[in-house]
Amino acid sequence: MQADSLRAPPKLDLLTSCGNFHVLVGVTGSVAAVKLPLLVSQLLEIPGVDVRVVTTEHACHFYDPGDVDVRVYSDVDEWQLWSKRSDPVLHIELRRWADLLVIAPLDANTLGKIASGICDNLLARVVRAWDPSRPLLFCPAMNTAMWNHPITSRQVDTLKEFGYVEVPCIFKELVCGDRGKGAMAELSVIVDVVNQYIQKAAESSQEPARPGGK
Repeated sequence: MQADSLRAPPKLDLLTSCGNFHVLVGVTGSVAAVKLPLLVSQLLEIPGVDVRVVTTEHACHFYDPGDVDVRVYSDVDEWQLWSKRSDPVLHIELRRWADLLVIAPLDANTLGKIASGICDNLLARVVRAWDPSRPLLFCPAMNTAMWNHPITSRQVDTLKEFGYVEVPCIFKELVCGDRGKGAMAELSVIVDVVNQYIQKAAESSQEPARPGGK
């Protein structure tokens, strides 16, 4: 028997969440994924916020999960967690837990998958099962030539038609040396947009109930 088969299945830590507002961060295979640890730490500075991360396999190339201050879930966790019908389904549990999903960065590959309805990894399955009444933010990041390809604008428009909110990419010199649009938005901008939705949720929860429950 292989060692992997002896490994204990991972446990969900979602029930021990300590925040009032749950932010799920999706990270994909763009070089901007190097900013994930800092993004998470800045989100955790918002009072009452708890954070979890869902990563694609390729995203792991750009950061060390040990540098992230919260639990990072991957495809491996999805399949190890479920072994029989009564076991939790990770992408559904994450979808239930999260009040907001922000995908930062969203690379060209995952952009195409989401626009086409493909859900062949944990993050894409979370998106496919996402509650449309809850905000989903996406932060594109890719090479300028990829950003300028005609299919990109169509796919971004498709996500907007789904009700998702774009945090636009910016113009700068990219790691590859190209100069142009395609870099992920600054972390301060992403965190500010997330915070705006948190404030809206807080304000909504404080609104007095109308007579008759309407």
